[in-house]
Amino acid sequence: MANTLEDIAGSMNRVLIAHDYPVRPVNDYKLLVGRGLDNLVKQALPQPARQLDIIAVCLKELIIDYNENCLVKTHLYKGIDALIKELIRRNIKIAVFSNKAEPLTIKIVKSLLPNVGFVNITGARSGLPKKPDPAGALIIRNEMALPAQEIMYVGDSDVDMITATQAGMFAAGVSWGFRSVDELRNNGAQIIIDAPSDLLVYF
Repeated sequence: MANTLEDIAGSMNRVLIAHDYPVRPVNDYKLLVGRGLDNLVKQALPQPARQLDIIAVCLKELIIDYNENCLVKTHLYKGIDALIKELIRRNIKIAVFSNKAEPLTIKIVKSLLPNVGFVNITGARSGLPKKPDPAGALIIRNEMALPAQEIMYVGDSDVDMITATQAGMFAAGVSWGFRSVDELRNNGAQIIIDAPSDLLVYF
């Protein structure tokens, strides 16, 4: 839905600089995101610094920085706004499921798409396992009141495709995200979408 990579990279790199650790190129973060900010911190830190106390401190700092800077460069991918408007016109139910902290997820979604009536916006929160555990996806299924196989789960990573498959949903990978098409297919993508408007033929 949205390209959040530069803001995530910027926040994490500022944390690394504050602790005199080497920063990472923005493109490195394409492989580090997707499994939650705690995992991101661990993977971004140099190997000798991957200790629980250091990770905890850096995670806290990252959350503070990212909360302040999560909308600096973040933007909807081209065509997403038009896609969502058309889905709404067709009365298609829409939800968001992210491994970002739930308050951050809600903040980003409502800032970029302020007038969209999502059935559910779910992010990482206490008591809810992160993706690829399907628990959050199944909560969304229940709120949509639809059979899982009638829900298209759209994502750009292996984590998303595994989550969709484990939830029994139709797994649609998008080629414009952070990971390769091969990775998507190898982790369960049933179709690959090259442009947001291409999704409409499935509705």
